[in-house]
Amino acid sequence: MVPDGQDPLPSGPQGCAVGHDLALCYLVIVGLNKGHKVTKNISKSRHSCHQGYFTKHIKFLWDMIREVCGFAPYEQRTVELLKVSEDRRVLKFIKKKVRIYICTKKQQEELNNQYPGAMRKAAATD
Repeated sequence: MVPDGQDPLPSGPQGCAVGHDLALCYLVIVGLNKGHKVTKNISKSRHSCHQGYFTKHIKFLWDMIREVCGFAPYEQRTVELLKVSEDRRVLKFIKKKVRIYICTKKQQEELNNQYPGAMRKAAATD
């Protein structure tokens, strides 16, 4: 009963049939990618995102402070323990002061790098 040249259903927005075939009309109706397609606004990263980066300048400052101030008393005792090759005792001693295992390992590695001869002297005497 539809006259020639006319659509059988009335049209809605964007040429979609009202009440029918919504999936064909819109790209995605549900899910993570639903909605109107837009381009992301790309912005420059914030300065706060770079906090904690170990740069050449920071390394220079740490080395200069270490040279001027020297070692803390617990670090001096740690070096003495390293000289007699008490590795486990050193680890326990630093752990008692620092309280964090990862920082303890880092501290022990730093002191080993400062005094590499301490371990060799102990090994040579054995």
